[in-house]
Amino acid sequence: MQRVIALLLTISAVVFVESKATSPDPDSFDVEPPVLIPNRDDEKAATTEPSAARDVDLAKLEKEFERAKRSIAGLDRLLKIGALSKVEVEQRRLRIVHLEFDLANARLVAAKEKMLEKDGQLSAGEIAKADVTPTENSLALAIEAAHAASTKRQQADIDAAEANVHRQEKLLALGSARKSDVARAAQKLAELRAQKN
Repeated sequence: MQRVIALLLTISAVVFVESKATSPDPDSFDVEPPVLIPNRDDEKAATTEPSAARDVDLAKLEKEFERAKRSIAGLDRLLKIGALSKVEVEQRRLRIVHLEFDLANARLVAAKEKMLEKDGQLSAGEIAKADVTPTENSLALAIEAAHAASTKRQQADIDAAEANVHRQEKLLALGSARKSDVARAAQKLAELRAQKN
């Protein structure tokens, strides 16, 4: 009986040592749980056509912009009942301006790519000059929209920085802020105004 027990102990010790020797990590399991966030670089490498990826980004931006525009409709009511603070409402409105800017730039990039494609076809003799004119017009409209969105974004950033300076000054007067907070807000406002000029 003692032989059987000794043999079982020896076998279990050998199995335990072998299982530890094959596992590089002593705390790892035989079955690893799946990775919660997969490697996103592999997904990006899987797309073969770069213009298709940009089209997806453009469509994603358009959906996000439309969703943000719909969500802003009730902001004043939420502010009035106290569900949102004034700062949150200002940030959501600023986010819409930034999304509009990003969308205009994405459309400009798409229009430039389309124009380059038409230009290549024109130089190869595949299409006539009249076929390029609509693409040129859409590129001009995209450039104009991008400039307007850029100007609107700069002004919105300056307005938000001015509101932040006033807010920090009021908080300083109440004793809830420091002079460094006011100075930092004023410096950011000055930087934004310098960028505009």
